[in-house]
Amino acid sequence: MSSLAVLIGSAIVFILAQVHYSRHLYYKVFGIRDDENTPAHSLNDGMDYVPSKAPVLFGHHFASIAGLGPILGPAVAVIWGWGPALLWVLIGSVFFGAVHDFAALVLSVRHEGKSIGEVALPLLGIRGRFLLLLLIFFAVSLAMGVFAYVIPGLLLKFPQVVIPCVTLMILAVGMGYFVYRKGGNLTGATIVAIVLMALSVWYGKDHPVTALPVLGEMTSQTWIYLLLAYALLASVLPVWLLLQPRDYLNCFQLYGGMILMTVAVLLTAPPIVAPMVNKAPMDVPPWFPFLFITVACGAISGFHSIVSSGTTAKQLDKPADARSVAYGGMVTEGFLAVLAIIACTAGFASREVWLQTYSSYAGTDKLKLPTFVHGAASIIGQIGIPEALGATLISLTVVGFALTTLDTGTRLLRYNVEEIAKALGFRKTMNRYLSSLIAVLAIGNIALVRIEGQSVGLILWQLFGATNQLLAGLGLLVATLYLLSRRRPFWYTLIPMVFMVIVTGVALGINVRDFWRAGEGLLTVVGSLILALTIWFVGEACLAYRKARRLSGAGS
Repeated sequence: MSSLAVLIGSAIVFILAQVHYSRHLYYKVFGIRDDENTPAHSLNDGMDYVPSKAPVLFGHHFASIAGLGPILGPAVAVIWGWGPALLWVLIGSVFFGAVHDFAALVLSVRHEGKSIGEVALPLLGIRGRFLLLLLIFFAVSLAMGVFAYVIPGLLLKFPQVVIPCVTLMILAVGMGYFVYRKGGNLTGATIVAIVLMALSVWYGKDHPVTALPVLGEMTSQTWIYLLLAYALLASVLPVWLLLQPRDYLNCFQLYGGMILMTVAVLLTAPPIVAPMVNKAPMDVPPWFPFLFITVACGAISGFHSIVSSGTTAKQLDKPADARSVAYGGMVTEGFLAVLAIIACTAGFASREVWLQTYSSYAGTDKLKLPTFVHGAASIIGQIGIPEALGATLISLTVVGFALTTLDTGTRLLRYNVEEIAKALGFRKTMNRYLSSLIAVLAIGNIALVRIEGQSVGLILWQLFGATNQLLAGLGLLVATLYLLSRRRPFWYTLIPMVFMVIVTGVALGINVRDFWRAGEGLLTVVGSLILALTIWFVGEACLAYRKARRLSGAGS
């Protein structure tokens, strides 16, 4: 099978979906008017609520939702074969993930930029809202804690990316001040920043940072503390000063990498050496439900609803931008997942080499990043880019997006802490500094605490995939109840919601059983609690659904 056919076919699917399906959702399903006001204008505070131009907001949103998910998930999922992985990326991105992200953004914009947890209050009641807020707190704390634990390993392995990453942060602050406070030209500032970013990459590749003044030789723990300090700073500063421009500029790194990969495939059409359906490894779990959990952000992710209804909704300039930012952001991420599939199936010399690399499911966890970096570097190397330089560029992209997810996730967790405090009646004693500190402490606890020498974050990470996809199902559930209450077509969110809840419920059940058999006490307890929470939440949702149906029928 030619990777060229996969690339072109996938691109056509995503373009058609963006042009036609997003338009149908915008006008026919959600009934959005182009003249609707947005909270970025009505609640503009210069801190969190800031109207932003569509390209800038797309960069922030895309960088925040992308992270490592659409790369690492498909890099593992191809062990079932490239066919099932590709099919789920295409179907999932268009009809599940993009609908989920778009719905979360629209609901938040229509509820003063509140998070999906707060939007759930009138739809699910006090108990349902509080359960969702707790689940969001666990999922975001776990994900960001693991990122804070993993990023230092990347910085130690690729020290040549430290200078470009720091340079990007400095440029972001300068650009934010220049554009928002001095009224500077965005295009000119972008060009200058990109040139300086490129120079920092060129300089950084020959000047790896392995030690810092005062701190001395860098260790994983030292990097974790520095990252937590950066995350705290990014959470309390105005969104226009660091977070948004950093994400916007960071996206150009990914754009460059995606363009290089696309051009290389178009010019060389490397064959896919992996099997369409792979039955070789004996330890591979059943593709249902674990394929849909593993691909994660490449098709749908609950974390996206937190981003859409967290930072993005507070910066949306006009309703029409929702199509390009939310729906367009997800299908672009789907295209990145397709590139990751190509890199991990066509970036090998032969099928024998691929089968040897993917000989064991248990070993894929250690292969995700190296396999993608090697495969992508190998493919772009065919158009004249030295593989060592290509590996550096790809590594910088990976590290940059991991950092982007960490700083955005910390701010989102800050919002979540404030909402939990409000639900408990402590809202008056909470401010952005205290809530940010609580968020960073939760993240640091996951990153730093160890049980029997192993990071608690890595232990609990085995539950994140199912928890994250459960959040996606619950986000779609809130959207379904909203559409039903407004007497709008709700099948577009109901069908993917039912599928995701079933998938995650089955996956959690299998995980808890396996943890119990393996004597994994912590995982068994936490997994059982999440499963019980899921069952409880579904019960609350069924009651809310019946009430919404009854009110909808009475209203008609």
